[in-house]
Amino acid sequence: MTVSFSDSIALHANALTLREKRNEILASNIANAATPNFKARDFDFEAELARASGSGPASLSGDEPALGYRVPVNSSLDGNTVELSVEQMEFAENTLRYQSSLSFINRRISGLMSAIKGE
Repeated sequence: MTVSFSDSIALHANALTLREKRNEILASNIANAATPNFKARDFDFEAELARASGSGPASLSGDEPALGYRVPVNSSLDGNTVELSVEQMEFAENTLRYQSSLSFINRRISGLMSAIKGE
């Protein structure tokens, strides 16, 4: 059985796309930390990666992840559900995982280039 290059990195390519979308959502949450009645949003990364990889249930929203609202630990008087420390931690973790997937893809490409060159 032959495995194509795209098949070998598809999981990490899907992960990069979803991590980018999640960073945008988390950045929006952070940017709106002082906006009255703003509701923090996020999505279940693992479920969306499974769906994007074809091993999870299909989403009704097409290519966009199914967004949900984050439930705050401490409620705010102005109705804002953004907890800055939580959002910053989630953003930092998501960025680190983005970099990990990117490093994996780069190593995979470097390995293939070495094989092509006969090194």
